[in-house]
Amino acid sequence: MRKLMGASFLIAAAMAAPAALYPAPAMAQAATAQTAGQFIDQLSDRAFGVLRDKSLSRDAARAKFRAMLKENVAVKQVGDRLIRSVRSQVSAPQYSAYMAAFPDYVVGTYADRLYDYAYADLSIVRVQPVGSGFAVYSRVKQPGQTQPFEAIWSVVNVNGKFQITNLTVAGVNLALTQEADFRSVIQRNGFDALVRFMESKKNG
Repeated sequence: MRKLMGASFLIAAAMAAPAALYPAPAMAQAATAQTAGQFIDQLSDRAFGVLRDKSLSRDAARAKFRAMLKENVAVKQVGDRLIRSVRSQVSAPQYSAYMAAFPDYVVGTYADRLYDYAYADLSIVRVQPVGSGFAVYSRVKQPGQTQPFEAIWSVVNVNGKFQITNLTVAGVNLALTQEADFRSVIQRNGFDALVRFMESKKNG
C-alpha cells in the first residue's frame, strides 16, 4: 500500500550513469537518501500497523505506538533545539529535570499528530539532503478524502541509526511551533514551570 519513489529513482540513475559522470560520493549520498526514505516508509508501516491491530485494546495500542516512536526520535537533539534561546540561562539541575520529562512529552506530541492517520495511505515522494540529515517528503491520503496532504519528516543518522528530529504535517512545523510555545511558557512563568507543565502531560 505504501511505496518508495523519489529516492529509488536516484539510486537507479546512479547505477545507470557512467562512474566518471556520477562520482562515488554522489552515489553514496543517493544510497543514504534511499535508506532515509526506507526508514520512514518502514516505520510508518510498523507504527500505524500497531494502531490498526484489532487484537490490542485502544490503550495498549497507543502505549505500543508511543514506545515505538520513542525509540525512533532523536530526543536529546530535539530537546536541546527547543530551548536553545535560553540554554545558557538553565542550570545543570534544571536541565536534568527537563531532559527527564522531555522524552514522554515530545513523543506524546508526535503521537497526537499521528493517531488520526492510522488508516491513511502514506507514500514517500522524494528525499532531499538538508544540513547534516535529510527531509523525507511524503504524501498522505486519508480514507474518504479526495485531496492528499504533505508530511515532511526530518531525519538524521545518530550512531548508525536514523532518527526523527522534526515533523511538518499539512504545513504545521512541530519544532517551530513547540519552540515558540516553550519560549512563551518560560517568559511568563520561568523554566521550572515548563518542566512542571511537561510532567503534567506525561499520561496525556
